[in-house]
Amino acid sequence: MFSDRDVGSPQSPFVSPYLNFDPAYLPEATQPEFIFPEGASKQRGRFELAFSQIGASCMVGAGIGGASGFYNGLRMTVLEGQTGKLRRTQLLNHVMKRGAATANTLGVVAVMYSGFGVLFSWLRGCDDELNTLGAATTTGMLFRSTSGLKKCGLGGAVGFGLATVYCLITSRDRINSFLESKS
Repeated sequence: MFSDRDVGSPQSPFVSPYLNFDPAYLPEATQPEFIFPEGASKQRGRFELAFSQIGASCMVGAGIGGASGFYNGLRMTVLEGQTGKLRRTQLLNHVMKRGAATANTLGVVAVMYSGFGVLFSWLRGCDDELNTLGAATTTGMLFRSTSGLKKCGLGGAVGFGLATVYCLITSRDRINSFLESKS
């Protein structure tokens, strides 16, 4: 764009030495540039959070499953008396198989939970604790639905319980203000 003779010339008082352009050619900002538009919510919605929740669930599942596979692999290879390369291969097989299976399971649960959460938020038009409780309960029921009605209800109860604990932890300020207003 510019040669060395243009630097410091009267037409271009400053040229960025790193990008090799004259900043005078950039348009002046006519309005403020903010990440969130004026009047918009200052937090990400459920749909945007879904992607990080799914990814985090897969990573946590891979870590937990890998650790469990490593423990089981150590136990099995010691019982079978394996040593050297055979033992190392068996350990890797246990870690990879258990890690992948657990990551897949937690990933599927996270996809279902996020999908139900987005659906409930869209249907109700608001994002609150009721959506979290409903999404977790529905996810638990659907995840265990192939195991029979009793297991389906148990899965829903586990989902509801985990969501209740989560809501109590994350909404502590709202609960305290509600209790203070009642007394």
